Amino acid sequence: MQAPVLVLKDSLTRESGSKVHHGNIQASKAVADIIRTTLGPRSMLKMLLDASGGIVVTNDGNAILRELDIAHPAAKSMIELSRTQDEEVGDGTTSVIVLAGEMLHVAEAFINKRYHPTVICRAYSKALEDSLEVLDKIAMPIDVKDRAKMLGLVKSCIGTKFTSQFGDLIADLALDATTIVGVDHGHGLREVDIKKYIKVEKIPGGQLEDSKVLKGVMFNKDVVAPGKMRRKILNPRIILLDSPIEYKKGENQTNAELVKEEDWGVLLKLEEEYIENLCVQILKFKPDVVITEKGLSDLACHYFSKAGVSAIRRLRKTDNNRIARACGAVVVNRPEELQESDVGTGAGLFEVKKIGDEFFTFIVDCKDPKACTVLLRGASKDLLNEVERNLQDAMSVARNIIKNPKLVPGGGATELTVSATLKQKSSSIEGIEKWPYEAAALAFEAIPRTLAQNCGVNVIRTMTALQGKHANGENAWVGIDGNTGVITDVKELKIWDSYNVKAQTFKTAIEAACMLLRIDDIVSGIKKKQAPGAGPSKPQIETGEDADNEQMIPE
Repeated sequence: MQAPVLVLKDSLTRESGSKVHHGNIQASKAVADIIRTTLGPRSMLKMLLDASGGIVVTNDGNAILRELDIAHPAAKSMIELSRTQDEEVGDGTTSVIVLAGEMLHVAEAFINKRYHPTVICRAYSKALEDSLEVLDKIAMPIDVKDRAKMLGLVKSCIGTKFTSQFGDLIADLALDATTIVGVDHGHGLREVDIKKYIKVEKIPGGQLEDSKVLKGVMFNKDVVAPGKMRRKILNPRIILLDSPIEYKKGENQTNAELVKEEDWGVLLKLEEEYIENLCVQILKFKPDVVITEKGLSDLACHYFSKAGVSAIRRLRKTDNNRIARACGAVVVNRPEELQESDVGTGAGLFEVKKIGDEFFTFIVDCKDPKACTVLLRGASKDLLNEVERNLQDAMSVARNIIKNPKLVPGGGATELTVSATLKQKSSSIEGIEKWPYEAAALAFEAIPRTLAQNCGVNVIRTMTALQGKHANGENAWVGIDGNTGVITDVKELKIWDSYNVKAQTFKTAIEAACMLLRIDDIVSGIKKKQAPGAGPSKPQIETGEDADNEQMIPE
């Protein structure tokens, strides 16, 4: 029997094209409108109810969109933008959605006038190239070693967040942590891996001011035998293993047949000798602390406590790698292969402390740690979660600056300069692409306009005054003070943005807008549930009208 073939008529495709465009644009605008009010220092907070009934209070664009359950495919791809931005540069998650939404909004007029989407996309791509050139022109190099400037930059980037009320605290923590884990590869290359080597440990209780960056690591573990093993050791020699210090179990089920009663004793003795042999090989390097990712038997625990060695078992691999980076040890797979160079001697203090009801192990005061732990204290879990989100953004900003030490003006000044320059250039563009290019230039003004709206000032007056100041691409450093809504020199107020974040925001927003404009049909491959006894259903094509009718945002 021949398989049924789905035939799309030309008239249907053409008819649904503009409707699908309108559906996509409306969905994208709806997503942008949700988080528009969270841009800037005077932004609103959103309270989110997650699937398990928990509450999240935040104004982080990515955190809000992550919790949304949206059916529309275009809206889903907009949410993906925010996640991409967060993974790539860690900041600008709200700006990218607002900008992409505006780019699609200004394109709607051209779709209505029967412009071909490819023409609009070509104009947008040209606008993107020119906007990145403007960024390069107005960017200002920064000395990474100038702590005051770096602090100012990180502060201005997290000034829009909830923790800005705690002053320099979060900026200090972020800067200290990223400075510790930075590794120079030579040739001006510097690697800062904040995901692998910076652990944020949140412990409810105490005050936020008690938060600190440890020159080393901490983890939620106690020694194996608390009464017999030391909980405080100065200048410890640390051995890290990822093999078990217990008798090996058979890979598959093994049956041993014992003929004589004495054989049972021999078998047990073999096990004990095996474990003793392992312990002897480890103890000949005179360690003070032995940490393993796997199990540690009672007999091994006895040998270690007899030798005055503190042991910790079943540690996470990620924690073990951090300890290795902090104290200079090497994680060893087999105790037989241990060498003197594998022993970590860089730590100044090993200590187990009780915080609240739990024991935490601290390996701190390291000589040249390349991994660290940020210890956060605070009144409640909700507060700590929000502080952690803000800290991640701050660390990402510090990392971006260390990787690419360039600044651009904040407070909407960059977008206004880009907009003014593109408006000037649009007069030299020939052909039909001129109008979408000019519209893209106008779309950049969405960021300063939203900032002004969120400050509660007169938007039209403020925007007119700003456009006058930026008329010929001059006054690149004139923007909005996000707290008061006053037009000001952002250089004096130290309102800066990282070059990497701005460039990534522009690229992601415009490329995503182009991709959504190129979609002219939504073909649904989801099978509808059939009533029992009904025959096979025909394949369905979802036109723009259906896409519009779908519920975009949950009630």
